[in-house]
Amino acid sequence: MPDPVMSVEMLPHITNKILAHYDANARLLPWRSPPGTPAPDPYRVWLSEIMLQQTTVAAVKAYFDYFTQRWPTVAALAAAEDADVMAAWAGLGYYARARNLLACARVVAQDFGGHFPSDEAGLRALPGIGPYTAAAIAAIAFGRAAPVMDGNVERVIARLYAIATPLPAAKPQLYQHVAALTPQHRPGDFAQAMMDLGATICTPRAPLCGLCPIADACQGRLAAESFPVKAPKLAKPHRQGRAWWIEADGAVFLIRRPEKGLLGGMRALPSCDWQGAEGAPPLEGAWHRLGDVDHVFTHFRLTLGVDGLRLRDRPQMALLGEWWPIDRLAEAGLPTLFNKAAKAAQKGMRMT
Repeated sequence: MPDPVMSVEMLPHITNKILAHYDANARLLPWRSPPGTPAPDPYRVWLSEIMLQQTTVAAVKAYFDYFTQRWPTVAALAAAEDADVMAAWAGLGYYARARNLLACARVVAQDFGGHFPSDEAGLRALPGIGPYTAAAIAAIAFGRAAPVMDGNVERVIARLYAIATPLPAAKPQLYQHVAALTPQHRPGDFAQAMMDLGATICTPRAPLCGLCPIADACQGRLAAESFPVKAPKLAKPHRQGRAWWIEADGAVFLIRRPEKGLLGGMRALPSCDWQGAEGAPPLEGAWHRLGDVDHVFTHFRLTLGVDGLRLRDRPQMALLGEWWPIDRLAEAGLPTLFNKAAKAAQKGMRMT
């Protein structure tokens, strides 16, 4: 027999408690409409969901404001220069998202007249939109009763039902529970209510169970931090690499990384392929070791050694690239790794 606290008859009661808590405590975020009000512009929902993938709300707010001021519609973004968008994205990480952002905007503008599809299937057919993002847009922007499950929602549901199956194997089970709780009325508010519950109360550490609107139904409350159960993490491999700072006449030489691959399409310092062999520097000269920077990617850790060379005049380079004024380097849109390398290089060059 099912637990009477979690019986099918009790599901609407739990859903309504979550919605009532959201009505009173919803976070004010620039991409949201207040609880119970008309849905926000699908463009703003889509843009925020892409930015929020593997990134915190606090980090996204300033980027979202900048993007929506500079490119207020999907048509405006579709018409933007690739380099401008990539530069504006710098610092948010996971740069494939920025490339998919442009690709998606152009498909919506060209093939859909600037209007996003309103259903999950249509949304999933667009570049860069997976199951979670499609469900979130469908629910929040179009009022579809699509079950929305991000990391916060997974945690709430795993604790509510005391799911003992480790992630990621537990995902189908978690999804079924989210689907059972998702209402036909106000599904977008419910999705955001669950996200808020996980972000502000049902937190990974020291959850505030005393403030939780559904604590009385939570089967995992007494051991909340034990859920969700996670499979053991594998150690990330550690790679080594080399980058080269070439300075001449107040400028540094930057390349554009290949469109495909890590940090694709971004401006960067010339570097090796990070696969072990450091490779030869782009020019012969009196190179100086300027320092090392560490960076963590999704699947590996990288230590990047930075070597520097100062020249009097700008030489002809075999590499394709551009000379960028050092005093305007902040405008180059360097990704975080190369921003770290540039700072290490400038500090090291002052000491040589």
